[in-house]
Amino acid sequence: MKLIIGLGNVGSRYERTRHNIGFMVVDELATRYDARWKLEAKLKAEIATLEIDGEKVILAKPQTMMNISGEAAQRIMQKYKVAPEAAWAVYDDVDTPFGRMRVRHGSSSGGHQGVRSLAQHIGEGFLRIKVGISLNDRSIEPSEVYVLRAFNEVEQAALPGVIARSAEIIASYLSLEEVTDETTELI
Repeated sequence: MKLIIGLGNVGSRYERTRHNIGFMVVDELATRYDARWKLEAKLKAEIATLEIDGEKVILAKPQTMMNISGEAAQRIMQKYKVAPEAAWAVYDDVDTPFGRMRVRHGSSSGGHQGVRSLAQHIGEGFLRIKVGISLNDRSIEPSEVYVLRAFNEVEQAALPGVIARSAEIIASYLSLEEVTDETTELI
C-alpha cells in the first residue's frame, strides 16, 4: 500500500496557485483512475482510494492548510497503518524550473513549510516528489508571496501537460521495486 499526499492550501482563493500543484497532481491521479474524493473530517483530509498495477493507493489532500499538513498525514498513516517509506509527498518547488520534476529520498525541506510539517509529524522517511513552479527572484518578492500567485500565461498553457505527465510518472513508479532520485523533464 502507498499513500500519496498532495500538498496545497484549502479554498477557492488558492485553487490555481503555484503552491497547489500537489493538489492538482493528485486530482489528476484520482481522475485517471476514476477515484472519488471523500472528506474524512477525523483525518483532516480528503481521501480517495484506488488500485494501480495491483497496488492499493491512498490519495490524500490535507484540509489543514499547507503549513500544518503533517497533522493530517500522521492521522492518515495511523488509520491505514502506512509506514513512512510508503508515503510519498507531491508538492511545489521554487528551486526547480517549471516543467521539471525532482524525486528525492530524505532531502531537506528546502524551506518548504508543508514538507517541514510532514517531517515533524511522520519522520524523514517519505519520498519527496517536487514539481517545479519556476524560480523566483527573492530580491524582488519573497517565496511565501510568490507561491500564492497564479502561473503566468505561458505556464498556464503548459500546466495541463505538466500535471498529466507528473501523474503518469508517479503512477509508473508504483510498479518499480525502488524509486531512484532523479530529475525529469515534463514538457
